[in-house]
Amino acid sequence: MGEHDDEELQRAFRMSLQPAPDAKRSKPRDVAAAGSTESPEALDRRVQRELRAAAAEQRRLSALGTTTPGTHDPSSSSLSLENTLAASPIPIARHRLVEPRVVTTKLPDRSEGLNPLRDTAAEKTNRGKRRVEDERQQLPLRTVEQLYTLVFGTKVSKDVLSQWCHQGFRFSPDQETSLGLVQREGGPCGVLAPIQALVLKYLLFVTEDEMDISTRGKSMVRASPLKAVQNVNSETLDGNLIFSDAQRTRALVHAIGETLWLAGGKRKAVVAVLDIHEIYAENGGSEEEQDEVVTKALEGLCLDSGKELHRLLRVCTVTSLSALHQHLHNLLPGFKSPLGALLLLFSILLSRGVELVHTDRDDSDQPLVTPPFGHASQEIVNLFLCGQAVSHVFDGNMDLGGGMCLKGVSTNVEVGFLSLLEALNLCKVGHNFKCPKWPIWIIGSESHYSILFALSPAVQEETDLEDREMRVRQAFDAQDQSGGGGFISPEALQQLLLDLNIDMPQDMLNNLCSSDIVVWNDLWQALLTIDKSKGGLKDPSTTLGKRQFEVFHFNGIAKTVAASGDLTQQRPRLTKIRVSVPPKWTPDTALVEEYKISQGEVSQGATEGVPPPEPAQHAPLVDCIRTRWQRATCNWTGDPPSIV
Repeated sequence: MGEHDDEELQRAFRMSLQPAPDAKRSKPRDVAAAGSTESPEALDRRVQRELRAAAAEQRRLSALGTTTPGTHDPSSSSLSLENTLAASPIPIARHRLVEPRVVTTKLPDRSEGLNPLRDTAAEKTNRGKRRVEDERQQLPLRTVEQLYTLVFGTKVSKDVLSQWCHQGFRFSPDQETSLGLVQREGGPCGVLAPIQALVLKYLLFVTEDEMDISTRGKSMVRASPLKAVQNVNSETLDGNLIFSDAQRTRALVHAIGETLWLAGGKRKAVVAVLDIHEIYAENGGSEEEQDEVVTKALEGLCLDSGKELHRLLRVCTVTSLSALHQHLHNLLPGFKSPLGALLLLFSILLSRGVELVHTDRDDSDQPLVTPPFGHASQEIVNLFLCGQAVSHVFDGNMDLGGGMCLKGVSTNVEVGFLSLLEALNLCKVGHNFKCPKWPIWIIGSESHYSILFALSPAVQEETDLEDREMRVRQAFDAQDQSGGGGFISPEALQQLLLDLNIDMPQDMLNNLCSSDIVVWNDLWQALLTIDKSKGGLKDPSTTLGKRQFEVFHFNGIAKTVAASGDLTQQRPRLTKIRVSVPPKWTPDTALVEEYKISQGEVSQGATEGVPPPEPAQHAPLVDCIRTRWQRATCNWTGDPPSIV
């Protein structure tokens, strides 16, 4: 092999030092050989790869020193050339080769130059995975029919179906209620209310730094206290509750995403979409024009069977929370459409899994949308709040024996739930729902869901007196050997006073210990007469130790109501409520005395110069509030707040 072969080797060697070209997918060699003839471009790429591989192999053999120094094998000129380069620092002019020092410095450069390519390849891989996740797939017919039956049962009336097919996620156009979603029809409020509660969470309490990185950088969510939009025309409402469209949209996306992610076990989420291109197309027009396009696309649509739903329903599975937020933002027109509430219900059921939903429920034979009025069941609300479609609102599970178990809420929640039915002694709401992370509650009446919220988490904090009451009660219960009877022995009372450092007068102690047992109520009334400095609960600086704060009630219902033969339009309403909460231990006699003062009656205990308390007002909402704050009194301006 002569000079021509050496030149070929040089060319291959120089090509091996160059960065590799972008990889292009092609068929394997055996597959390509079995098909059509190889194109010149593909042939050239293959030859270049083989030349680079051969040159690299020669360098490896040279580094191993397989040839004896000072000898020359004509049959292996390439290897001899490699040895010559390694042995001599002088470049061979005939071959125009560079010094080995230059070669060794270029090799690391080539390796470093591949790092951006590797990063680009990784990004392309991630984008490819995301595209696979975002692909809309059609569910099996059997799965869709099971889903439809789970929601509506085997028979559903046209009225109920109409309610659920005409409710999207739209904010109120009125400035004073712009933070709220509007409910057009009865029934879907069980889906709107949890989303509304979480929207308020993101509007009032979650800062931008706590949002997902994929949507960070856009000032859409603010922490309380809020910077109000100017020119608020309201005498009764706080300007801090006015938000921009961008803020509301961002909060809506994160609220929907949180419910789906929670239902999917924080591992995945399934988003249901309609196979109607016009809904999701970006036509660049105004919101009214987009509404007209969507209305025309949905004209004549009737989801009256599982087969019809199977024809139109598609799903996307997402395994990243940031990707879910981006995905929901792109699909938001579908959730704003008249089928938005129903699509979200399908999405959260599929995220949880139809089989797991059946397992969560106590009675899986009943549909989630209850006949004959089409109200959302408590299981739907619970699925949105805690990620499980359990049937009850108490804490944990209740074992009835004989293999029967009632399932309640077993985890802490972000937003809570209060019920008028508890005020009527028809159910018991547990601590998990009454004391959520954020001061936001869904209010459940017999036929509707609305929202109660505060602007500060401090409304859930106990007062100093209430905290001391809790510590005394815990110490009392620890000494109670009656199995919850509410009494202890005189010896146990002595130990309790010692543990809590309470200085009780001797005559009072003798009076409590005059019988064989000490009842909790007697002990508590005695502690009320002992000064705070001596470990008691008497505090002259406060009047009954009351807490006062403000909450807001939002009812998003907006429908035409017939009254006395006239048709009136009911609008969303936001009401500010002033709440006054006496300590739990306040004697009833003290409350009666205060009531007389508020009514203007002359009382021996009244103090001259002190204005009487504001007369308390009452509405069914007050009964719900009292299930969270016992014996609270409420006041508001204007018409009483409605929970129906």
